[in-house]
Amino acid sequence: MKTKPKPCPALNPKAIIQSKHSSGLVDEVGSEDDLYNEFRSSSNRFRHPGGGGEQLAINELISDGSVCAEALWDHVTMDDQELGFKAGDVIEVVDATNKEWWWGRVLDSEGWFPASFVRLRVNQDEPMEEYLAHLDGASEGGRASMGGPLGPGLPCKEQMRANVINEIMNTERDYIKHLKDICEGYIKQCRKRTDMFTEEQLRTIFGNIDELYRFQKKFLKALEKKFNKDHPHLSEIGSCFLEHQTNFQIYSEYCNNHPNACVQLSKVMKIKKYVFFFEACRLLQKMIDISLDGFLLTPVQKICKYPLQLAELLKYTNPQHRDYKDVEAALNAMKNVARLINERKRRLENIDKIAQWQSSIEDWEGEDILSRSSDLIFSGDLTKISQPQAKGQQRMFFLFDHQLVFCKKDLLRRDILYYKGRLDMDQMQVVDVEDGKDKDFNMSVKNALKLCSPGGEEVHLLCAKKPEQKQRWLRAFADEREQVQHDLETGFTITEVQKKQAMLNASKSHPTGKPKAVTRPYYDFLLRQKHPTLPTSLPQQQVIMLAEPKRKTSNFWHNIGRLTPFKK
Repeated sequence: MKTKPKPCPALNPKAIIQSKHSSGLVDEVGSEDDLYNEFRSSSNRFRHPGGGGEQLAINELISDGSVCAEALWDHVTMDDQELGFKAGDVIEVVDATNKEWWWGRVLDSEGWFPASFVRLRVNQDEPMEEYLAHLDGASEGGRASMGGPLGPGLPCKEQMRANVINEIMNTERDYIKHLKDICEGYIKQCRKRTDMFTEEQLRTIFGNIDELYRFQKKFLKALEKKFNKDHPHLSEIGSCFLEHQTNFQIYSEYCNNHPNACVQLSKVMKIKKYVFFFEACRLLQKMIDISLDGFLLTPVQKICKYPLQLAELLKYTNPQHRDYKDVEAALNAMKNVARLINERKRRLENIDKIAQWQSSIEDWEGEDILSRSSDLIFSGDLTKISQPQAKGQQRMFFLFDHQLVFCKKDLLRRDILYYKGRLDMDQMQVVDVEDGKDKDFNMSVKNALKLCSPGGEEVHLLCAKKPEQKQRWLRAFADEREQVQHDLETGFTITEVQKKQAMLNASKSHPTGKPKAVTRPYYDFLLRQKHPTLPTSLPQQQVIMLAEPKRKTSNFWHNIGRLTPFKK
């Protein structure tokens, strides 16, 4: 069973934040080591007041052992006393005294979890709608006498829509408060302590959360204008998501930086004065007792929660409702935002592997591959014929966004590749060539395609061994153009800092004097790999992918990641 949280040690948070010398601050509460250990051991972090009539009703059912909850969303544990679970898990509710955080059990694990992440089920058979009707029946008379907006006679579906609308509005307001607390309670105080933090450190730890805060304030104002306080079920909030869908893409930068933030924060939290400082910031801002890393996870979880909230809203919106089409479109838009964030995260994870691939190629010439490209789309063997020699050369081709790199295999060690050149795909047109005699090269060809410059000054003939291989290359070239256009429309770029860091990491993994080679398993894999395609729709489980502590790698990189040139 859980234990009650220990009271926070008595200290003056303002003195800790403002003082550049921490000695003497802990005289009244014991030694520095004692205070530090007290902070570190106080892992039970949820102590805000709760209660209310519904909590009493729920606890009555809990006393009979008849209440459990179904998880609506994944909950990522950030503390050893939090309960982690996946969407769809059934959680036994042990204590619901607190309004926002409940104590529950899943199999052999117990811990705190946010009440808003679950829907109640009684005896695991009664759905939430019936349970809420049970609660509403118990308090219907009270509401009627108060003249509340959700009085008797409101149909169940409209009641449920009102509940979802209220949840969206309440969580949005709470989220704004969290962001404000981080910006004013932590970042503002950190910037005053130049002896403890550099701007680079703060940018790594907090990312662009101040930008998120500014945007979310505007978004909440838009929601409030569309919110019908007297009749929430009549609110039309779908248009707000549609109007701001492009602005949500700023979450991509934050989500991509979050792993770096966790690493940097973990480093500084090993130093006692930083533990004291961050705790003092929290106390001064009167924030709930959650560690900073928990607060920093909130935006990642929030952007993943929007599609799920909109899906729930659409479920309880009648097709005749004026908001139905906008909610439907908003759901698709926010799914696309989540897909875009996941795709950008995947691309950023791949740049290290691409840099390592380049470092394994012998005799590399010209600019780095990352200077223009960030994704390997397809690769394989082709016979290359170029004018004026018109002589066939067997080459290994690697199609990246914007460029096609070709290499020669070593005659003795076939696992070693030598750089032979590249083609600028922005300046090339792909032409499907019919089997038979080609006029440009005056020779019979089979399974061939051409890469031609717009003016025809440069023409390259590429021949595959089999018709299906040719078709896969044609699809790959089409996908490359689509991806370039998509990156242009969404503004996807890799920063110069990220490129330099990737190349630096690659150079360290291949020190001078060690042979560089593409291993035979990697070569075999490239020959038998299937053509990867960009996703056109997003399964629901992908929407919550960012909220998970670890993400499963894509199939395309699964085998490559285990092989020598792409090892981290």
